[in-house]
Amino acid sequence: MKTISYGRQSLNESDTDSVVRVLESDFLTQGPRVGLFEEALAAYCGAKFAVVTSSGTAALHIASLAAGLGPGKAALTVPNTFLATPNSVIYTGATPYFTDIDPDTRNISLEAVQQTIEDLYTEGVRPKVILPVHFAGLPVDMELLREISDCHGLKVIEDACHALGAEYLDAEGTWHRVGDCAFSDMSVFSFHPLKSITTGEGGAVTTNDPALYESLKRLVSHGVDKGGPFTNMDPSLGAAQPWYHEMTELGFNYRMTDIQAALGLNQLKRLDDFVDKRRRLAALYDDLFESIPEIKGPPRMDGFKSSHHLYVIEIDFEALSIDKGLWFREMADKGIGLQVHYIPVHLQPYYRKRYATAPGDFPASEAYYRRAVTLPLYPDLSEEDLRYVAETVAASLVK
Repeated sequence: MKTISYGRQSLNESDTDSVVRVLESDFLTQGPRVGLFEEALAAYCGAKFAVVTSSGTAALHIASLAAGLGPGKAALTVPNTFLATPNSVIYTGATPYFTDIDPDTRNISLEAVQQTIEDLYTEGVRPKVILPVHFAGLPVDMELLREISDCHGLKVIEDACHALGAEYLDAEGTWHRVGDCAFSDMSVFSFHPLKSITTGEGGAVTTNDPALYESLKRLVSHGVDKGGPFTNMDPSLGAAQPWYHEMTELGFNYRMTDIQAALGLNQLKRLDDFVDKRRRLAALYDDLFESIPEIKGPPRMDGFKSSHHLYVIEIDFEALSIDKGLWFREMADKGIGLQVHYIPVHLQPYYRKRYATAPGDFPASEAYYRRAVTLPLYPDLSEEDLRYVAETVAASLVK
């Protein structure tokens, strides 16, 4: 019996050819395709700048540093995310604080954000950055979040690792692509094989701020400044020299290779098709589950177009007297690969030990986690396989 995985990459001959051309060229690491990919990504999102990285986690890290996080600083994010989001805050020496989700959107609760900030103020903590997560590809209400963040002087870093290709409408009736940074300082993407497009591993940060862009470019490559006022000017020789550069801050080797960038460039050409396929498949799931009250599908909201990185349903296993773990194994025996996104970060042992978080701290995220099930969804998923998944899941719940 074949297994239908919950996600997988979509590669074709043109993707392979793009990588082979690099392997046959003079550049394997930093070459021309890195810059071309950055330009193409920025243009697609509608941002002025893009900096590509070795992973989405690396992108989150340098974005957090560029935003000014460090020892003694604080940032807000949600428990319903991958570990990399709050971990990137810790990497800088700053402290992450959590805000609960809105059960209807599974995204950060903007009402809770305001309350969390006020509570932190009473404790003498003034957050510097907020990292909203566009969970499963559904954009956060960035316009409203920007209003809140501006009132408190917060920089905004969108964790858009799920949301390349997603769109939302602003109050003036203009559609925005996630990543244009119209209401944020930076947006972060991941190109892991299960994301909207893949470079194997890889990530990116988009921004419209030239100063942030220059900082990101230094941080991604050892803190070396190759574009500042000292470019090629060797003080020991008093003249410009082709080899000369200066390290102006502590950076990292978070660079993307030309091999990865070539794949990314080719995948980017196919992105709109990928997103369209995901949306059609998600709509088919919606139709198949419409008459199944035991299944709560993903949120649909006017003015927001999800990229449907994930298709997550909610099942009240407790009310149905079903053991979730056993049910998962039963589905696996039927060839259906499922996943859960996510175990709330504040329940992880590291966070409980270091930050004294505990069950009950964020009830909406915890209640969602108990019910959450990620179903297979990816561009190459056949309608036949999707119908099998939907029918099997539904049959297991309807007695």
